[in-house]
Amino acid sequence: MNDGSTDGTEGLVRQQDAGPVFLKLLQHPDGSNHGKGASVKRGILAAKGAFRLFMDADNSTTVKQVERFWPFFHLGFDVVIGSRALRDSVVARPQTKAKEIAGRAGNWLVRMLAVPGIYDTQAGFKMFTGEAAECIFRRLTIDKWGYDIELLIIARSLEYRIREVPITWLNSMGSKVTLRSYFEVLSEIRKIRQNLRAGLYK
Repeated sequence: MNDGSTDGTEGLVRQQDAGPVFLKLLQHPDGSNHGKGASVKRGILAAKGAFRLFMDADNSTTVKQVERFWPFFHLGFDVVIGSRALRDSVVARPQTKAKEIAGRAGNWLVRMLAVPGIYDTQAGFKMFTGEAAECIFRRLTIDKWGYDIELLIIARSLEYRIREVPITWLNSMGSKVTLRSYFEVLSEIRKIRQNLRAGLYK
């Protein structure tokens, strides 16, 4: 999914079209930037598989790590998410110290205010059964960074089973996530909590 990028991602994806793995490049109709949440939603709902994964284009977590997820789907989980915060997680290249501190503080607040029991809501490596993906993403309202938190709250409100699994993660030096992004996520929690109280996710 190309969210109006100007960094060459579109060209790189088009170069892979003739390869052994089928790729389909999606764009927003107006070609502009709508936010990560809006883009992931469009991509997931365009997919047709029995299982649907989204991951970051910078390959900070490789697709091979899906192998860690299958046992939990076999056990009946509907949503399996990658985590950098569990005992067996490996952060091969960490973020800057400022981002790391902001991330830990943010994760603590998110657990307190939104999704208790989940230690890393923001890792861009999450997988769903097809049924869960359809039900969850059609209800998604957050277009920016807070969509990860919203989709987990929606999943819980619909009584889907969620499992957090350790991953190996490599911080991308070209990451677009800034310190400001962390504060934007926290501001979006208020809207998510309002939606939850209003019963919009049911």
